[in-house]
Amino acid sequence: MGCKTTPRENQHTPVIEKLIRDVPDFPKPGILFKDITPLLQNSQGLAETISRLERAVPPSSYDLVCGIESRGFIFGTALALKASKGFIPIRKPGKLPYKTASESYELEYGKDTLEIHIDAVSRGQRILIVDDLLATGGTMAAAVKLLTGLGAVPVAAAVVIELTFLKGRERLGSLAVHSLIRY
Repeated sequence: MGCKTTPRENQHTPVIEKLIRDVPDFPKPGILFKDITPLLQNSQGLAETISRLERAVPPSSYDLVCGIESRGFIFGTALALKASKGFIPIRKPGKLPYKTASESYELEYGKDTLEIHIDAVSRGQRILIVDDLLATGGTMAAAVKLLTGLGAVPVAAAVVIELTFLKGRERLGSLAVHSLIRY
């Protein structure tokens, strides 16, 4: 969750935002990492985060929640439970035990690949994609390609943090993106 130091753009989520720790020069010099660990450790902050994610996208608009490894699992499964929906994991290569579809993509620090079980979704199912962070949009775009390739319909993305200066939304076309905090 790296970013260069920039002023915060919004202050509408003070409980959540106060629980995000800045770690300078991680994973490399010049990057200001946004650490969500204190948020996860705080029950009030975590509950508020899940509630705000649920309010951002009405549960009636999707059939399943899809979380991207690994922090998307944390927020995605909690949101799926709260919304009474099932959960689909999108994982790094070699982690899923059944037949998979895969998609490679560029990210801030190199290249990576994501995988999903080929039977994770049914044709036409409406999917909410959840992750902790939207940066360059490469990971989210790969998730969208995986889901659409299997016939599902991504209806929106919901993230805790968006690094707006990296313009990740631009890679997602018309997909609605809901972020709780923007830097």
